[in-house]
This record gives sequence, structure tokens and C-alpha cells, in this order.
Amino acid sequence: MTMPDPRSPSAAAPPSPFQIVTSRGFTEWLATQRVGLAVSTYHLGAVLLLGLKPNGELSMFITPFDRAMGLCAHGSSLWVATKQQLWRLEDSLASHTADGYDRVYVPRIGHTTGDIDCHDVAVDASGRTIFVATRFNCLATLDDRLSFATYWRPPFISQLAPEDRCHLNGFALDSGTAKYATLVARSDVADGWRDHRNQGGLVLDITTNNIVAEGLSMPHSPRLHDGKLWLLNAGTGHLGFIDQTTGHFEPVTFLPGYARGLSFHGRSAIVGLSKPRREHAFRGLPLDQNLTEKGAVPRCGLQIVDLESGAVMHWARIEPPIEELYDIAVLPGVVRPKALSLTGPSLADQITLGDGDSFKVWSAAPAK
Repeated sequence: MTMPDPRSPSAAAPPSPFQIVTSRGFTEWLATQRVGLAVSTYHLGAVLLLGLKPNGELSMFITPFDRAMGLCAHGSSLWVATKQQLWRLEDSLASHTADGYDRVYVPRIGHTTGDIDCHDVAVDASGRTIFVATRFNCLATLDDRLSFATYWRPPFISQLAPEDRCHLNGFALDSGTAKYATLVARSDVADGWRDHRNQGGLVLDITTNNIVAEGLSMPHSPRLHDGKLWLLNAGTGHLGFIDQTTGHFEPVTFLPGYARGLSFHGRSAIVGLSKPRREHAFRGLPLDQNLTEKGAVPRCGLQIVDLESGAVMHWARIEPPIEELYDIAVLPGVVRPKALSLTGPSLADQITLGDGDSFKVWSAAPAK
């Protein structure tokens, strides 16, 4: 599937210079599960919204966001972490449909954080937005006056400084409360995590500061699902879970790429894969040997894994020039989503308001 160039603001569906190839069952899975997917790529600087066209073919809508990373779907909202802002997009359609789409995300609120290298984002049970300020080695929340308010930092981090000491990158909620965090290394010096990439990774309990698991390689995307703490041991290429009795990582399946971005739907895990960068931080990881032993070439794309068997049921491969993804959000009940860019005329021409008991949408988008 070839898409047009995303930088054309007048295009109905912003375009793309790359291709996406899927397994035969990928679109059928989207249809039967009735879900859409949001995928962030800081390599392109965009959010990809995947769904289905009326004829059953894959729909992909590409919306530019500078260095898009963490995503969080929460009710009708979609949070997007970018290079300097954290954006809350809202569905402007409610029960309406427009030009073939049943979800249109519009940027409503942007919080300027500065370049904090924002990674994972989530909304807790109280409605508070929590995010990882990786450059400052902490979890943070929004503040009306400050770039961010500190929520938690690892006990070994002696001060808040823009030094990315431990590469804190992800966290998981438990019953709506921030509970577990992944770090690449226990380091309190600038960029110190790079010296411990192979086995320095750990999971910390945010509420107690206790170590839940260690000896990991570049762990990312911790998530609680059906009572298990899942994560991606990206440095080895495995999806698995932490046995919280022993603290051991239990691999479930090997995936051909640098795994980052994990979401769940029912008994399926949706995993994002990237091609390892050529820089030092991504060289010499156990992943290299594992790929060689499997006779595999690293891929960029999505893998849908059956959690009971560990088998990859469906996949989507994203061809160059995109080589890196960061996060994935499942959009339940959504068939064909799109999002409006902060640039171009589309945002100015999408007006949503309530008039008494009625909900009105004015849009200049061309009919399809």
C-alpha cells in the first residue's frame, strides 16, 4: 500500500512516501475485533492511524507531530507526547461520521514541557496525566506554571538534571495508580545507562522503591494485563512477563526487531518493532545474536501475538524510509480513525460545538 506525501496540507488523507505491507489476516483482525490503532514514529515525526476503508482495505491516516513518542488512548481522548509539547486530542465527531471516518482527533490542549524527552504517557484513576521525563530521570505530571511537576524519581537519582542518567522510559498503572517503572540501568551519572545496556535493566515498584526485576536488557513498555506484568526486553527481542514471585523475566515469544510499544486487546498483544540504530547504544546487544540464530533480518512494523501460544498471528511491515516506531495505542470500537494536523487548513475548518441538547460539527473536509 503506497500513500501520498504527508507534507501536503490540502490532502484529505495526508500522504506518505513509504509502504505498509500486511499479513493476509491483519485487516480481518481489525474488522473482527473492531479496533483501530494509533502508532507513533519519531523517525518520521508523525502519528499513524490505522483502520479499515468501507471496502475492507487498510486505511492509514498520517498526521505530523514533531518527534511523536508516547501515546495514550483514554476515553474520547488521545494523548501524544512530542518534542516540546504534550498534546491532548479529542474526538470531534461523537456519534457522527465524516468523509468516511468514524473518529476524528482534533488537538485541543497543548502543554509546553520543553525538550524533556517525554516517553510513556498514561492517565490515572483520578484523571491526572502522568508521563516519563526521560531526560530528567523522573515521572512527571502537568503544571499550569512549570514545564512539569515531579511525580516520582528513582531513589538512587540524587538530583533532577537534564542528563538522562538511567534512561527511565516506561511505567505501568495498576488499578489506575502508577505502580511499575522500567529503567535501562541503575546509574546516577550523565548518560551512564549506556555502559550497562546488556544486563543492567530493572523494574522498580514506584510505590515502595523496591526492585521487582533486574538483569534485563533495555526493558521498555511495562504494562499490566490480566494480572501479569508484561514488558518488552528490547535488548534481546523478547515479549514476556515478570514472575513476581521469583523476579525472573519469562519470555513468551521472540520478535525480529527492537521491540518498543506494547498494547493489549483481549488475548492479543500488539507490539511495535524498530530496526536497531547504527549508533553505539544499539550495537552489541543480545538481540544481534538472536537475530542471527533465527536467520532473521530486523523489521519495522507491528506484530499481533497470541498470548496463550506466543505465536505471531498477524503482522504489518512498514517499509523504509521509516525504520523506528515508539508507541502503540488500541482504539476500541473505532473502525477508521484520523487526526488533524496543527498546520494546514483542516484544523481551522473543523468546528465542533454544543447547541442545547444537539451536537454540531462544521467541517470543510471534502466528501469521500
